[in-house]
Amino acid sequence: MDDRFLQQLNKGVLEMLVLELVCAKPSYGYELLTSLKEKSGGLFAPKEGTLYPILYRLEDDGLIVSGWQAGEGRAAPKKIYTATEAGQAERLRRQQLWRGFAGTVNAFFEGGIPDEP
Repeated sequence: MDDRFLQQLNKGVLEMLVLELVCAKPSYGYELLTSLKEKSGGLFAPKEGTLYPILYRLEDDGLIVSGWQAGEGRAAPKKIYTATEAGQAERLRRQQLWRGFAGTVNAFFEGGIPDEP
């Protein structure tokens, strides 16, 4: 696959996937990076410089909140991201939009468009 095309696809879905992970479980940045990479078989392996702007946007939109959690022993404190009620609702809305979008694209490749996307 063309690297530029893959980058554009990644940009379009990373925010949705980050919200999905935070809604499933409060997490910190490195944990999110690791989960994205592991759960996608390496397809989604963003750098910190890509992840944190996404987290800031989600927080600005009121979909997640962050707070510091003290580290255990000598561990440094971690910034934990947690979904809000609005974030949980948006997660479901985005899932529905994605399923309709993906279904329409898949149907297009198979030669037809479904009656209801």
